[in-house]
Amino acid sequence: MAIIQLSFESVSSIPADARHFLDFVNASPSPFHAVHEAAQRLKKAGFVEIKERNSWEGEVRPNGKYYFTRNASSIIAFAVGGKYKAGNGFSIVGAHTDSPCLKVKPVSKKEREGYLQVGCELYGGGLWHTWFDRDLSVAGRVLVERADGTHHNTLVKIDRPILRIPTLAIHLDRATNEGFKFNTESQLTPILATAAQVALTGLPKADVVDTNVNKNHHPVLIKILAEKLQVEPSKIKDFELCLYDTQDSVIGGACNEFIFSPRLDNLEMSFCSVTALINTSNDLALEPNIRLIALFDNEEVGSNTAHGANSNLLPATLRRLTATHIGNAEPSATAFEEALHKSYLISADMAHAVHPNYSEKHEENHRPKMHQGVVVKINANQRYATTAATMLILKEIAKKNGVPLQEFIVRNDSPCGSTIGPMLSSKLGLRTIDVGNPQLSMHSIREVGGTDDIGHAIRLFEAFFKEYSAVDATIFVD
Repeated sequence: MAIIQLSFESVSSIPADARHFLDFVNASPSPFHAVHEAAQRLKKAGFVEIKERNSWEGEVRPNGKYYFTRNASSIIAFAVGGKYKAGNGFSIVGAHTDSPCLKVKPVSKKEREGYLQVGCELYGGGLWHTWFDRDLSVAGRVLVERADGTHHNTLVKIDRPILRIPTLAIHLDRATNEGFKFNTESQLTPILATAAQVALTGLPKADVVDTNVNKNHHPVLIKILAEKLQVEPSKIKDFELCLYDTQDSVIGGACNEFIFSPRLDNLEMSFCSVTALINTSNDLALEPNIRLIALFDNEEVGSNTAHGANSNLLPATLRRLTATHIGNAEPSATAFEEALHKSYLISADMAHAVHPNYSEKHEENHRPKMHQGVVVKINANQRYATTAATMLILKEIAKKNGVPLQEFIVRNDSPCGSTIGPMLSSKLGLRTIDVGNPQLSMHSIREVGGTDDIGHAIRLFEAFFKEYSAVDATIFVD
């Protein structure tokens, strides 16, 4: 009997945008890495790095492309229209670089029953039970002292699994399948090594050197970081480390229609906004606006930080640009206020796809599905910033460019999350709409998205950058 093998790769080809997203998310286990990856892509596309601490006079010009970072975990990039003058509007897409995770505590050294453990703090509202029995490692930034006495922000990613949070065997807790409950302080602590095995390596359990970082953390962890960075352990002065799942993001599903990945919320929208700005950055000659993306850190914990959406990061950037001499026009005293009322913000954060096993959790007329378009999020209590007027603008742009849209509201008996949209809208008086791609398992260590949806969002943002100013001129709401 002949055996016929079918290749589902030929039945449903994997979109190139989805493949490129996998490269981005796999390289971005922390906000610091996500910003670095975004900056590398922008730089390759001809964007010039500028600094907040420097004057932008004479540096920012029409048809120019620029970016800067703050705290190495937030990034703003913009492309200046060839016909821009002070007082013209900004076409903005905002997203965030952080995701719920475990972070290494300032004093992480723990030892129980012969195991070396690493104390971790909860960051954001994660589905923490999904972190059990996963192959974990650490990534983030390390502050390293160089030979000249200066200290530098250095990225680190330990590529092999060094941590694990084991579950308790069912034999020792028969009730575990009735509801998996655990204490997040004492029972969500990963194991790093066995004390006996570490002793065999010749590493002392006492401090390697007399520095605070080595007093606060296991020497074996410091040794792993130092070897990766190719520095002496004593040169590591401090760090911010996220735990992450070492299993790569992959394409899945019988027809290659799913993305199985950590950090879809919100690296997917970050990737789509960066890609769209790059793809439209060479078409600026007739553009009257400044096209801008802002990727903020700390959305998952409320954004009230110096580099979060509730900081002065975006307001200060817009104010500086309106006050800077770009081209021949002289900025007026009210250029900033004029610009805000000609501007528009797409707040891009992932949305909830209808769950086949919990469909009753969705309002019956608002059940977003994968592959069927970007989701517009609406809430009468303004947990989302969408209004009829802001929705009309985006619907007109999407319809003209053949980009499908869906609508989402929560049930009246369900709580509603929020985004950076309402805080930026109220802070700046910006017309704002909240959108996102549909996904399952939001805030799990492994989430599920649709491969087609990456392209939907990129095309929507591209169309917005190209056509917002023209569409806005046809809609009158004061």
